[in-house]
Amino acid sequence: MPFTLAQYQAPDFGEARFADAPDVRLMPVSRDGVAPDDYHATSIFPEYFKVNGQWLLAEQSRMDCVAVYENNRIHVREFRHLRKGDLVALGRTEGGGEGILVHMSGFRGASAGGSSDGFAFRQGRSRETAFSMDYDRLYDLLRFERDNGYIVWVLGPALSFDADSRAAFAALVDNGYAHALLAGNALATHDLEGAYRKTALGQDIYTQALMPNGHYNHIDTINRVRLHGSIPAFVEAEGIRDGIIPSCVRKGVPFVLTGSIRDDGPLPEVFSDVYAGQDAMRAHLSRATTVIAMATALHTIAAGNITPTFRVMPDATVRPVHFYVVDVSEFTANKLADRGSLAARSIITNVQDFIVNVHKGLCK
Repeated sequence: MPFTLAQYQAPDFGEARFADAPDVRLMPVSRDGVAPDDYHATSIFPEYFKVNGQWLLAEQSRMDCVAVYENNRIHVREFRHLRKGDLVALGRTEGGGEGILVHMSGFRGASAGGSSDGFAFRQGRSRETAFSMDYDRLYDLLRFERDNGYIVWVLGPALSFDADSRAAFAALVDNGYAHALLAGNALATHDLEGAYRKTALGQDIYTQALMPNGHYNHIDTINRVRLHGSIPAFVEAEGIRDGIIPSCVRKGVPFVLTGSIRDDGPLPEVFSDVYAGQDAMRAHLSRATTVIAMATALHTIAAGNITPTFRVMPDATVRPVHFYVVDVSEFTANKLADRGSLAARSIITNVQDFIVNVHKGLCK
């Protein structure tokens, strides 16, 4: 059976409650970076705002931002991007009564499973959950998205500590299953260390044996990259062939590395300005149709807050955005589970095993 996307069901704005609703209140920003009182904070769900009798969809919604009316469109902006004179939507209700509708049921019924029973066992996602069907669905989804969507991977450093997982992800990149990669300094550092010194944090990338003075290897790698001036220059000059980041360089897949206060080095491409890094992440997440976040709690939460549950396509159709969270920790993997049935599906497993399984399922 061919893969098909869930169909979006828009609100019926012909209903009296919507036709009789007032226009949303709009108030200009009086000071850069500061929203007016009673501003409406946006969510990851489709949101409509009634202006001049017309309900307008905010096409790039995301969490905890504000809605700005401009040129007959609703733009979603972070507080820091507000400028004096921007017309900000006001209102704290979401049912249409103030000209604001948060539409949470646009893809209702699209996910399989579920029960109408008041009580049922094993409704959560845990180490005991059977994930065979999740893998099969993911394979079908990624085959579809490779040619029809924009797949963004959000990776923690655990993926770079194993030879097989590095090779598996590199093969996925080579076969077109990655359109962008978001990570921190550590993922890139230890992946490049694996290619350059065949270790990760000083341990052999395959046997896990500790190498003499191995604790120097990751900072030696950073230092060498900094000598060459960039990751692509390092990959070329040192003849680096294997791994996650080198595969992205080779295939032209963009990567965004955002820094933290604990970073070593860092690598030249790492954003030291957290807000510039967030903007760079958003440039890819605003295009994403599938996001897979693995073994990184903070990056997963950041990506989840930036990514809406839907995407408005060039032909004006609305499609779901699929969001997978993969982690060996139930807490981390389920952190975003309340984002909606299609938006954050958790898989509780070792991410190294997960990516090897995905590779086997897709690159046979």
